[in-house]
Amino acid sequence: MTTADIQQSGLPALKACTVSRDVQEFDLLIEDMEAALGEAWGDLGFDEVRAFFDQPEADELEFIALAIDAEDEDKLALLSSIIETAKARDIKVILIADDVTPASLHQLLRDGADEFVPYPLPEGELHAAIERLHTAPEPVATPQIEQPAAAPAPAVASPGTKDGVLLAVHGLAGGTGATTMAVNLAWELATIDKKNPPKVCLIDLDLQFGSVATYLDLPRLEPIFELWSDTEAMDADMFMHAMVGYEDQLSVFTAPSELIPLDLITSDDVNRVLTIARTQFDYVIVDMPKTLVQWTEPVLRQAHVYFAPVELDMRSAQNTLRLKRALLAEDMPLEKLRYVLNRAPKFTDLNGKARVKRLAESLDIKIEVQLPDGGKPVTQGADHGLPLASSASKNPLRKEIAKLAAELHALGQSDAQAA
Repeated sequence: MTTADIQQSGLPALKACTVSRDVQEFDLLIEDMEAALGEAWGDLGFDEVRAFFDQPEADELEFIALAIDAEDEDKLALLSSIIETAKARDIKVILIADDVTPASLHQLLRDGADEFVPYPLPEGELHAAIERLHTAPEPVATPQIEQPAAAPAPAVASPGTKDGVLLAVHGLAGGTGATTMAVNLAWELATIDKKNPPKVCLIDLDLQFGSVATYLDLPRLEPIFELWSDTEAMDADMFMHAMVGYEDQLSVFTAPSELIPLDLITSDDVNRVLTIARTQFDYVIVDMPKTLVQWTEPVLRQAHVYFAPVELDMRSAQNTLRLKRALLAEDMPLEKLRYVLNRAPKFTDLNGKARVKRLAESLDIKIEVQLPDGGKPVTQGADHGLPLASSASKNPLRKEIAKLAAELHALGQSDAQAA
């Protein structure tokens, strides 16, 4: 529908409008709007929407779907004014964004957008956003300190009698996909069994530049720093309250909100946190910093599997050799390492497969997991704060991580039955 359609008196009262440079660029949005609202919606351009707000046809308007892409980022001032005008008239705003930088998204959300949905639209997500507009008065403007409302769900069943599986992920070079693997592996494990989902905790131990919170669009809370500052006084309840819940299915222990020295915590501190986490959860996923520190040892010793993502390049090869020498010198359990090749060559790339074989032979290691290149959707999902299962469920990287999660869960289940 266009602005001319809106003016026709025979149409039902408008409940919503799309606002965009060209709505034809967002064909999936058109389909979802028609599915949700029938004919009770219209389409407006950036330059005409504010004038329309003053027309009688806008009296029943409940929300606008502000659809933008990378070409619109130079219009941030105009977009902000549209949001502010809508909010002044008590009209909700759903932000639909395609390939927009996190800085721009952050600015528009701060300006008052009520909901954010990435484009291409995940199935059912627009309908869910509309429902949230009707049930939650201020879903985006809620102060961060109230965000962990989703976290208590895992805490209700916390007798501390579990013996959770600890899986650590330690990238051996920058950009090897360690955090992407940790976040998506945790989500796949948390959602692997619909009838009896395991309790999963994701811990970000990259204290200075950890980005798990960013990958899931979660706040970093002050209790995290307070807990690390005095783990001797920590109990299970304090640990559970320090976490943030994601979608009521995953509990996340984020990195602190401020940069802190890596030597602020000790091996004893890390041991206490991991021990409590394992008594509360079936799976504990730990995202490690690339740096080796004194408390790397307790993580390695408690871990059932210590994943080491690498790439098919010289820096990864050199770092792998250095890591092996360091662990052998300290008599640490080198056998727990499982090497993961990120951006592995495709099945038909025979030359690439030969290079992988030569790399493994020269380093005297076994590359047990090969993750394909997920391409641009991986970065987009992270920028939008969504795991790949939600943002790009058919992505080859997502499928391989889901396969790994299924194998780990099946192994855990068989071990539990044998015990």
